[in-house]
This record gives sequence, C-alpha cells and structure tokens, in this order.
Amino acid sequence: MRAILIPVKDLSRAKQRLAPAFSQDARTMLARAMMRDVFAAVAGVRGEHQVYVASSDEDALAAAQGYGWECLPEGAQISESQSVDAASRVCAARGVTALLRLPIDIPLVRAEDVEEVLAACPACDGAVLVPSRSGDGTNALLRAHPELFPSRFGPGSLAKHLDEARQRNVETRILRNPRIELDVDDEADLHALAGCEGLGVHTAAALGELGVPAALRSLAAGA
Repeated sequence: MRAILIPVKDLSRAKQRLAPAFSQDARTMLARAMMRDVFAAVAGVRGEHQVYVASSDEDALAAAQGYGWECLPEGAQISESQSVDAASRVCAARGVTALLRLPIDIPLVRAEDVEEVLAACPACDGAVLVPSRSGDGTNALLRAHPELFPSRFGPGSLAKHLDEARQRNVETRILRNPRIELDVDDEADLHALAGCEGLGVHTAAALGELGVPAALRSLAAGA
C-alpha cells in the first residue's frame, strides 16, 4: 500500500525566516493558508493510497480529519526528521510499503504533481527525491519502504539523503518538478512566486491580507 505523509509543525511558531517582514500572527496565517492548499491538492490525488498527517497542531489535525485522513497526533516535535521517522515506523507497521513525505509550504503543488512522484516509485527498496529550488533541500521524499533509510531534513538534506541511500545500496532517482521545488521559507521565495502560475487560492488570499504585491495575488486566477 502506498501512502502520503504530511508532517505539520506547530504553526503558532511557523516560518521564522520571514520574521524580518511579518509578525508571528501573519506568518502563522500564511502557513495555515499554504497547508490548506497542499491538503486540497493531496485530496485530489487519484489512485489507491492512504494519507497520514503527523502534527501537534490542532487545526492541522482537524483539517486532516475533515478529509477522512489518518491523524498521528504528536505531543511535541523535536525535529522534522524525528517526526517523519516516527510516523514512518507507524505507517510501516500498518502495512504501508511506499511512503511519500510532502511539506505544507509548496503552494503551487497540484494533484498531478503528487501523482507523478508516486508513479515514479520503484518496485522495491528504492527512493525518489524532489529537490528544493536551490538544489540543497529535499522537498519530496518517496521511500519504497518507509524505513529504508533515516530522514535528514534541514540544511543540505538532499546530499545527506543521497548519502544515506548510498550507504545502504539503495537505488535513488532525482525527479525535478518546479511546483514542488518552490517552498516558501523567506522573502526571496515569496518574490519567486511572481513568475509562476497556479498559486493556491488560500495562499493568494493570505498574501493579499499581508499586503504582498498585487502581482502575486493575481496568480490565483491561474489556479
């Protein structure tokens, strides 16, 4: 059985790198909007699969329940890697054979993007990685066994994940997808959205409330 895992941090402390530009309340609003857009995209994914949301955030868990997804409540999140690996162990115990981790800050993602990653899943003991826009991070990670190798999210995660795979003789594939690659961490990422089409409607509305230039808000028309 294939599954999608969406880890969600405590959104009341989200997006610290945007602190120079926005208050915490504004950053939380933006994070929740991006989460809703990612959830909507995942809800449209075709095929047989399960969806798990691991979080201590009540709104995230409530939204996941609204979609009928499996919730994995957390007392606290020490790190994203530990959170993903703990959830991966639960998924493996429940019969999941291939697990795709997706973040909540990729507001351009569409259902067909997620389907493309799932379709690239190797038959056994392999992994598919979608890099971040910088080529440094890992924005999507599909492991054809949830516990195939440990998670190494954070700075330099793409190289770290590839190294973990090499140490275990795991076949890996790098899949480029510009909509998944654009995650929003800082002001440069927000401005990068100006050249893209199909911005999620919730994110577009949040950017409007935050006073981000109209050039970004108008992208909602392409959704």
